[in-house]
Formats: sequence, C-alpha cells, structure tokens
Amino acid sequence: MQGSNMQFEAQRNRLPSLYEVLARKTAAPVDLYCFYIYMRDQQRSVDYLDFWLDVAQHTSLCRHFVRELRRSILVETPDLEKTNSKRSSYMLDHMSEMNDPAGPSTDLNDEEKIKDQNLSAYLRENTGASNHSPQSSLGSQPSGLRASGDRAFPGGERPPRPSFMSRNSPTRTDSDSPAHTVARADIRASAEKILFTYILPGSEREVVLPQGIVQAITTAIEEEGRDDPELFDTAKDYTFQAMERDAFPGFLRSKALGNLVPPSLFLRAVFGILAMFAGFWAGFIFIFLDFPKHTRCWVILPFTIGVYLLASQQYSIDPILALVGYSEYTFFNFSRVREPYVRKLLNKRALMVLLVTIAVGVCVIVLFVFVPGVRL
Repeated sequence: MQGSNMQFEAQRNRLPSLYEVLARKTAAPVDLYCFYIYMRDQQRSVDYLDFWLDVAQHTSLCRHFVRELRRSILVETPDLEKTNSKRSSYMLDHMSEMNDPAGPSTDLNDEEKIKDQNLSAYLRENTGASNHSPQSSLGSQPSGLRASGDRAFPGGERPPRPSFMSRNSPTRTDSDSPAHTVARADIRASAEKILFTYILPGSEREVVLPQGIVQAITTAIEEEGRDDPELFDTAKDYTFQAMERDAFPGFLRSKALGNLVPPSLFLRAVFGILAMFAGFWAGFIFIFLDFPKHTRCWVILPFTIGVYLLASQQYSIDPILALVGYSEYTFFNFSRVREPYVRKLLNKRALMVLLVTIAVGVCVIVLFVFVPGVRL
C-alpha cells in the first residue's frame, strides 16, 4: 500500500483532490494530518472532518466484523452451502475483499457498490447478536484521525482506529487475535455514538445537515434498530461535498501556494512595519544631518529585513524556508515538503518573492543612500 502511494505521488503532476487526501495518497504538506490541523485551526470546522472519519471508521468496523464472522463460520462449517441461511452465506462469501472508500458513495464502481449493499443487507438481516460474535471487542474509540502507521490486515481492513491526536493509544495485535476482534455490540455502539455526537440537534459536536437527512438517520437507528453503514451514506456524501466546496480550496491555497500559518503572518506584518519604520527614521536622519554615504549604508539592514518580512506576509510564503524544503503546519512547527508537485510550486513562488524583495529593497536603499544630504 505504501509503495503504491509513493509511486502515485511521483506520477502526479497536479494538485491532489480531496479524495486523495482522505485516502492518504498524498504527502506533507497536503496530507490528511495537515488537512486536519487546517480544519481545526483555520477553518474552525473540524467537526465535519471528524464526522466523516468516524463514519468511515464505522464502515471499517462493520467490514471487520463481517470478515471475522465469515472466518469463524469457515472454521466451524467449511461448506457454507450447508448452513441454514443461504442468502447470508452467499453475502458472507462475497464480502471477503473490501477496501475503505475515501470519497463519496456516488464515486464507487459497480463492484464496490454491490459489496457495500451486501454488507448493509447482511447487517440489517442479522440485527441481533450473532452466534459467531467474538467474546471480546474493541469497543468504541474516540474521535480523531486514523494513524498513518496502521498495520495491514487481511482483505485490506483495519480494526477501529485510535484517536490520531492522542499519543496514548492501545497497542494492537493481529486481527486473528481473539482478544482484539469486533462484537456486534461495538457496531451498535459506534452507530449510536455518531448519532449522539454529531447528528442529533444540540449534540456535543453537531454537524449542520439537512433536516431530512437527520430525521432519516435518527429514525433508522432509534426506531428501526439499524446500524449498517448504508444509513450514513447520504450524510457522508453531504459532508464530503461541503468540505470539498468550502474548505479544501482554502487548504490548497494555504499549503500548496504558501508555507506560513496566520500567527506567523501577523508577526511578520508587525515586525516588518517596525523594521521599515526604523529604516525610514534612520534614513531621514542620515539625509538631514548630511552623514557620509558609507554611514548611510546602515539603512540596508532595516530595509532588507522589513521588505523581506512584508513580502513574505503579503504572499504567505517564506522564500528561504520554501527553498530549503520546509513548511509551517502550526506556529513555529515545521515539516518537510514531501509532495513533489507542491515542492515545485513553492520553489517557483519563493523565487518570485525573492525577486520582488530584492527589487523593492534595492530601490529604497539606493534612494536613501545616494540622495544628496542637506544639513538642517
């Protein structure tokens, strides 16, 4: 998986899509971790991303449960045709290989749609506790991003994710371990957690959804007893489109065309104005006190600093930082730029900002160094 992602990155000669970011097919500074921080610190709408990730994790939980159930049935009854429910056996037999989709359900191909429909249909038919449900379970996990270092599991599935922002996550073992399998109660708890955390009006982290979607999900969970992933498809698609429309363009502008965060931009504006004030103050003193030109050269220092800081604030990019390959993801915390196309864009913009800085700086310095002095 990691090798194919790296190959995909090397071949991409464009900015990534939201689908690629959520599928973890991108690298810093346009990866899922940076997008989470952007949604939290700048967009102030991280609840939408957490909701989308929790729904995706709920789907993964359901798939992990069904895969473990299928495995236990194969161990106990090798010939699935001899089981009582032909339909359930058929659906279990055709849900062994399922990947976690990162985009909206409308983008799935026909095969993936059939597998998702079979998964939801099976869970709806088997609402009660299954005889093959494992004794121990993972339980519901807190919200957050999936850790990028998740271990690979058969069929490309992973058990429930720990919080991405938490460092004290439990250590995992292989999914074959009975102590780390998923019970049906976990699926129900996961669906209810999503309902009570994000969907119900006045909930802790309520996500604004159309009333029809909220009512449909509430009825399906509380009255019909459903917990299959299909019931969240409409809300998940709505959230994906909202992030793609309202948040993702700003994220690309911030990370692919710049490498600074708002607090750094504010400080650069303040110190740039102070440096320019110091340069003008010293320059006028040197002129009106008729200092020699070699003494006036001291104005090079404040003017260079001031023009550089103001230019970097105006274009949201630190040229030197960009040329050495770093980007700021939180205030004074930096990461390497590993996305090749983004690195290329940042280098071009860094050179352009340096040229602007040099041109403006030279003009101002020449004006205050070579203008004739007049002693007052």
